Amino acid sequence: MVSLGFGRREIMVSRGVFICLEGLDGCGKTTQARLLVNRLRKECDAVYTAEPSGGPIGKLIKKHYLDAKRRGSAVAEALLFSADRVEHVKSEVLPAVKRGKIVVSDRYVFSSLAYQGAAGVDLKWIEEVNKHAVRPELALFIDVDPKTVVGRLKRKKSVMENLQTQLKVREVYLKYVETGALLRIDGNRSKREVAREIWGIVKDHLGKTR
Repeated sequence: MVSLGFGRREIMVSRGVFICLEGLDGCGKTTQARLLVNRLRKECDAVYTAEPSGGPIGKLIKKHYLDAKRRGSAVAEALLFSADRVEHVKSEVLPAVKRGKIVVSDRYVFSSLAYQGAAGVDLKWIEEVNKHAVRPELALFIDVDPKTVVGRLKRKKSVMENLQTQLKVREVYLKYVETGALLRIDGNRSKREVAREIWGIVKDHLGKTR
């Protein structure tokens, strides 16, 4: 059992917790995921992980799909991401959660729904091929204006990092916000303000696990 001290309120976490952060490319999601893990580590055992994973399928996706000159089949993308997710959950997420760790994933199944769904792949089908994916206790969507994120991407862009794609991706993400599956975080603020809101949400959730 791990004790988390938040001022006068002490939170006892006796089981693993799985959290994922979602958002458009360049929204600050990776920065926020790492900030959250670093803050959690001051009090307990927290793990940062990401998708695509560092496994063989994840490496294949990065090399032959994300860094390709042209975007290939969105259906093939969805299947590859689903396969990578199987390995990610089996080798990283579940073992850590079972050991009582707090796992923060930088992207998860909602990324498949948003990116491949935006390319026209049926959302119900994507959900079906990802039925193996364990449900995160918290799924946060950092929402930033697509024009802003595209402007931030000064490095070599992937095949999905263009304004037209990002606009469609945001639309899909917002559909899941409406259903309550994702919790929207206003990312059009300073890094500190966004981190403070995320921390507050996570802190409150952990408080309920006592």
